[in-house]
Amino acid sequence: MAIQLAALSVLILILLISKVKLAPFLAFLITSLIAGVLLGVPIVQLPSTLEKGIGGTLGGMTIVLCLGAMFGKLIAASGAAQKIAEVLVHAFGIKHVQWALMLTGFVVGIPLFYNVGFVLLLPLAFSVVYRYQLPAVYIALPMLAALSVTHGFLPPHPSPTALVPQFGADMGLTLFYGLIVAIPTVIVAGPVFARTLRHIRTLPLHTFNTETLAPEHLPGTANSFLTALLPVILLLTATVLPYLAGKHDLITFLGDSGVVMLIALLIAMYTLGITSGRSIPDIMDLFAEAVKDISGLLLIIAGAGMLKQIFVDSGVSGSIALSLKDLPVHPLLLAWLIATVIRIAVGSATVAGLTAAGIVAPLATSGAADPNLMVLAVGAGSLMCSHVNDSGFWMFKEYFNLSLKETFRSWTLMETIVGVTGLIGVLILDWVI
Repeated sequence: MAIQLAALSVLILILLISKVKLAPFLAFLITSLIAGVLLGVPIVQLPSTLEKGIGGTLGGMTIVLCLGAMFGKLIAASGAAQKIAEVLVHAFGIKHVQWALMLTGFVVGIPLFYNVGFVLLLPLAFSVVYRYQLPAVYIALPMLAALSVTHGFLPPHPSPTALVPQFGADMGLTLFYGLIVAIPTVIVAGPVFARTLRHIRTLPLHTFNTETLAPEHLPGTANSFLTALLPVILLLTATVLPYLAGKHDLITFLGDSGVVMLIALLIAMYTLGITSGRSIPDIMDLFAEAVKDISGLLLIIAGAGMLKQIFVDSGVSGSIALSLKDLPVHPLLLAWLIATVIRIAVGSATVAGLTAAGIVAPLATSGAADPNLMVLAVGAGSLMCSHVNDSGFWMFKEYFNLSLKETFRSWTLMETIVGVTGLIGVLILDWVI
């Protein structure tokens, strides 16, 4: 009965967000209270349970998310992302500009939050489209596929960062596995799939073009690449070093994701901020804007933490794990399916990932599946089937001036290919390791 009540709670959440149009945090709060009552959590205990859920979920990643937002904002405002794009386009040539833009989306997408990368990089793609009279969707979709994959699979993005502690995974190892899965996924959903979209000839709206920085105002190539990739370099280094030099307290400390992001941010403040003539107050203004940008996201994560804690304290998570353990479905596939269903119904990849994690986390913590691969399986499912209840769907439609049919044919199908290919990659990796 507990499992049915948990399913009902998830359905209530979906209806409150998709039909009633409540803000996700408010929907999570109401659903958590209803779920607590239905699942037998004592009423006097409900407030402390919700607080515990918020603290347990946000406590371990607020530093990473806030520092990551600041880091991404500085990468964007300094012109480092623009420089990376220009270098790659020059290196690949116009004939292979798709691959250049795909690499740009992948490299820049690692430190940048998805919406920031979307708005930042599209004008660069549009400039190529207008200059060479190329089909806009065909040229730009690989770049957006790369942004989507990094958003769903790779820390320090919100969803994978939030899932790592829930599954008891390792941040560095999850990033390493995520890169292995992400690369072929981006290729299939990007340049390979985009070949079928040459016939879509609509041009993006001129109103969405933004001015780019003059060449003399851009940072150097090495500076741009090394600074943008610094969090990844530090995380991977901290993952490999214990195998080479043994475990040491200093290595463990420096490999903490929060410490990594702080080090990367301080270095970026100098390499992309102070050296370009920005004052500390100017940089702090950028950081303040960045934190405002993710405030809503933090509330969504907090809300998911409340519902997760209700499931944990009521014992329903354990019941679900026991009931599903004997089903002829691989835990990784099960996690992917649950995330997919919630993604289709709710629209938000972050909500889908965090809600699915609250249900299937016991499968990972009990040893039924590799926790690092569980993060990736949920991430892949959370990207599936983007449609009219997803803000990304409408951003793509309006930026490219597409019809609904063309948006489904391009954007929705691309996101579905990302989810399916990502799952296949995770299952192959599970078989190999």
